[in-house]
Amino acid sequence: MSNTKVSLPKGMRDFGPETLRKRQYIIQTIKDVFELYGFMPIETPVMEKLSILNGKGGAESDKLLFKVLNNGDYLNKATAEDLTNKDSSKLLPAISEKGLRYDLTVPLARFVVMHQTEISFPFKRYQIQPVWRADRPQKGRYREFWQCDADVLGSDSLLNEVELIQIFSKVYSKLGIDVTIHLSTRKLLSAMVELFGKQEQITSFTVILDKLDKIGIDKVIEELEKIGFENEAFEFVRALNTNSSDFLSSETAAKIEQLPIGKTGIEELQYILSNLEDISKSKVKIDPSLARGLDYYTGPIFEIKTAGFDGSIGSGGRYDNLTGNFGLPGVSGVGISFGLDRMYNVMEEQNLFPNLLQAGTKVLFVNFDTEAEGQVFQLTSQCRDAGIKSEFYPAAAKLKKQMKYANDKNIPYVVLAGSRELESGTLTMKNMLNGKQESLSIEQIIDQLK
Repeated sequence: MSNTKVSLPKGMRDFGPETLRKRQYIIQTIKDVFELYGFMPIETPVMEKLSILNGKGGAESDKLLFKVLNNGDYLNKATAEDLTNKDSSKLLPAISEKGLRYDLTVPLARFVVMHQTEISFPFKRYQIQPVWRADRPQKGRYREFWQCDADVLGSDSLLNEVELIQIFSKVYSKLGIDVTIHLSTRKLLSAMVELFGKQEQITSFTVILDKLDKIGIDKVIEELEKIGFENEAFEFVRALNTNSSDFLSSETAAKIEQLPIGKTGIEELQYILSNLEDISKSKVKIDPSLARGLDYYTGPIFEIKTAGFDGSIGSGGRYDNLTGNFGLPGVSGVGISFGLDRMYNVMEEQNLFPNLLQAGTKVLFVNFDTEAEGQVFQLTSQCRDAGIKSEFYPAAAKLKKQMKYANDKNIPYVVLAGSRELESGTLTMKNMLNGKQESLSIEQIIDQLK
């Protein structure tokens, strides 16, 4: 026998029945709301060509891509010089043409371009699948995790943003999670770097500002100073961090509004707020320090936060020309993503899962003896035909062992049916929660369990 310790790669997880049942509850809630708003599902492969994935989310995203080695002799196309020099940037194109998807948005853009003659625009799709990032694993951050996305492609209307905020609000309300929807627009960031005379630094500025929650305002300013930003920018960023609650009426907003792109950004935010219902609007906070690190965002951006939990549990934004990278320019898109794993952690910590999720099987039929098991098995089938989740213990084991099985699986009811009970037509049903026993016919048991 091998002495090798059995384990998983870092950042990967198994899910047992109880955990999976809770995750499926979250997913089903999200699906129901997506479909309420007219979104339809698609799926894309776990792997995409690296030519599709590279350069779409920015340099930071490219570093986190899992690359897949070519089939067969993957070193066949590698030169001796590249192998000797160990230059990964030159070696990679020779040994790897594919990678695991980093998110669901870039594959969506590729899907739309490939299937553009088969779909109707605006194209409203949702997608719930795993993604992979070669990130450092930590609490709430994994290398394999699920995203629950909804996107609209082929429409410039900001009413799409309004609907997506409503979807955020409705899903979290159904799940009992109290959230704040942080809203901004990338146009504010573009206006800021223009004010500082640093338009060429927009990507670096965005990446650094996106770290605000993680490293704090002082560290953000240190990093900005390293790439050439000066005091005016530092004062501006500090003002963003303190004036966010009433930003639209602040002096900072007035400065941004002096520039055309800044004025457009302010108008976008005002339009979205003016069209939100009160229940959704009450959850929205204008947050001009919001950056969203992915390069493809160009307009309004979202991030969802909840008290007592570091980081976001949902996000999204508008991207104007992602499909243009694949030969279909002029198709604007906007989308949101629910962080399933982080939502699960929040609901566990706050005890928000309904008790009914704890039990899968509702009734276990005990197997007393081989003479009666055929008839009892048929009774189990009757319950299943009535839509009741039922199990039949497959061997005539000791009663204590079968009752332990029911307890271990949190099965709330057990039916005791031996030869004598079958002859009389009266079975014994035990409530495992309070110990109460009743003598009932199979019809009465079915009525009660339904």
